[in-house]
This record gives sequence, structure tokens and C-alpha cells, in this order.
Amino acid sequence: MKKEMVVCIIIVALIIIVNIITQNYTKECVGKMKEMLDNLKQVNLSDATNNKDISKQIEQIDNKWNEYQGKLAYYIEHDELEKVETQIFAINGLIEIKNFKETIPEIEKCVFILEHIEEKNMINIKNIF
Repeated sequence: MKKEMVVCIIIVALIIIVNIITQNYTKECVGKMKEMLDNLKQVNLSDATNNKDISKQIEQIDNKWNEYQGKLAYYIEHDELEKVETQIFAINGLIEIKNFKETIPEIEKCVFILEHIEEKNMINIKNIF
């Protein structure tokens, strides 16, 4: 009886530790992506001289997301991750065709999806029940 109790306690402790680690990593990834998207939003998108800077920024965002996505895919639904990737492609496409008015709402959608991923993976009463 004691052995089973010890094994159960160890398993519960491991689950809690792994969950804390994954929550912290998710929070870090979402925070950095939101920061990069906010920086892109702050750039004067309609300024023609910034086109190379904007293209460089969106490329950095895409590369960083690909880096994060590989690890996040272990414990987050792939559909959620694909939504972010789709938004990044949409932002990139709008920048390429110089449709800057539509870029800001797409950045906001991407930030919302990232925040939703972070909130969805947190341990709280709402997510447990």
C-alpha cells in the first residue's frame, strides 16, 4: 500500500513540474512573439523607405515562430499553432503587396491567437472543468 502511494505522489509531482515548465516556456514564447509583432506594428508601415526593414522584421518573426513551433507542438494542439502560422503568412502577404491598412488588424488577430494559446494552457479552474 505504501509503495503505491509513493508512486502516485511521484507521478503527481512530475505532472505538476512538467506543467510548470511547459507553462513557463509557452509564456516566454508568446511574450517574445507579441513583442516582435508589436515592434512590427510600431513601424510606419506606409513609409516606402522601411520596406527592407519591414521585410527583415517579418522574416525574423517567421523564423522565430518556426523555432518555437517545433517545441510547442509537443504539448499544444497543432490547429492552434497552425492558426498563428496562417496569420504570419497573411501578414507577410499583405506587406508584400503593400496593403498596409489591412496589416494592423492581421497583427492584432495574431496577437489574440497567441494570447488564447497561452490562456488555454494555463492551469486554472476554468480550464479544469
